[in-house]
Amino acid sequence: MVRVKPFAAVRPPKKYVTEVSAQPYDVLNSEEARRTAGEKSLLHITKPEIDFTPIPRDDEPQVYDRAVRNFQVWQERGWLVQDPAERYYVYAQTMGDRTQYGIVLCAHTDDYTSGKIKKHELTRKDKEDDRMVHVRIQNANIEPVFFAFKDNATLAEIVSRTAAGEPEYDFTDENGFGHRFWLVDEALNDRITAAFRDEVDAFYVADGHHRTAAAARVGAEKRAQNPAHTGDEEYNFFMAVCFPESQLKILDYNRVVKDLNGLTPEAFLAALQEDFEVTEKGAAQEAPARLHQFTMYLGGRWYVLDAKPGRYDDTDPIGVLDVTILSNLVLDKILGIKDLRTDKRIDFVGGIRGLGELSRRVDSGEMTVAFALYPVSMQQLIDIADTGNIMPPKTTWFEPKLRSGLAIHKLSPFQP
Repeated sequence: MVRVKPFAAVRPPKKYVTEVSAQPYDVLNSEEARRTAGEKSLLHITKPEIDFTPIPRDDEPQVYDRAVRNFQVWQERGWLVQDPAERYYVYAQTMGDRTQYGIVLCAHTDDYTSGKIKKHELTRKDKEDDRMVHVRIQNANIEPVFFAFKDNATLAEIVSRTAAGEPEYDFTDENGFGHRFWLVDEALNDRITAAFRDEVDAFYVADGHHRTAAAARVGAEKRAQNPAHTGDEEYNFFMAVCFPESQLKILDYNRVVKDLNGLTPEAFLAALQEDFEVTEKGAAQEAPARLHQFTMYLGGRWYVLDAKPGRYDDTDPIGVLDVTILSNLVLDKILGIKDLRTDKRIDFVGGIRGLGELSRRVDSGEMTVAFALYPVSMQQLIDIADTGNIMPPKTTWFEPKLRSGLAIHKLSPFQP
């Protein structure tokens, strides 16, 4: 069972929340962040390179120093204020007609080390190192990670009761997504902690593998520096927003490729027919309708590709994934793309951008062919994490992203 605790969040007063809160650090590049960041935006803390002209590399010492200074300034000016007591929070996100309700809490680094916080992606050391520096220099988790857990009736009842009250924050962001945030009654702290301890067997990392790994590494670093370490210190915990798995929806994560590996379009289509039933559909956009069906945009036309029986293994949690089928039978076998992480001939397009982004990039001449995939299910993600397997790169896309700046967790001991 998982170990969690409440915390006293550092967060904006209600009147500043729309000015302070921001998109996550990895959603915008530096130029985009500079254009969109207002005076109070958290982007000055999460992407402080935007304060310099010209914009420097984000790993330069002056950039890290500015991040620390800005965090201090935001608190001195009252744009970020620490709550007077430790508590849990409820955070709801609305996208279209779907709303997901998460609990904002602190998870324990030991659960990551022991495997109770389960991952489904590999991490890159350079990205871990970068996130680790940010946690270390700020002595805080500035942005939360995004976890899923299996549905739980006790926690659902507490969230429902809390969300029936007036939210502390209620606003719509620049993408049209709704965000509401409630303070949970402190009297419920022990009940929530016990429900996770006694009834929730694991967390599943949905988004934030590098931040989770970095938090665990900072915790281990501070543990080694403290001869009196007990495991209860604040540095053992890191901030997460945890959603019941039934409320989450994974969007498709699509692929675009620069060339056909020396093949003509006709030869490429012929090669596909060895492993797929290929049906030309015309110029109108076409999305996959089911598992093991793909759609492809090539030469101004959409095609449906149905994988033939025997070309995949539905008993294997990795083999059943459409990203695996496409990688094995098309990207590798025909197009010669062996490593999705390093090959510059391929790029990835989140489903939030729509099929129009696929055709646009092909029609522009930047890419030659695009593939749309049927989304991975939450059950597939859980099956893979539970069996200790790792998904291929760029498999899951969660939307909406967690809004940064609604809560920050300090790693120093809380002083009421």
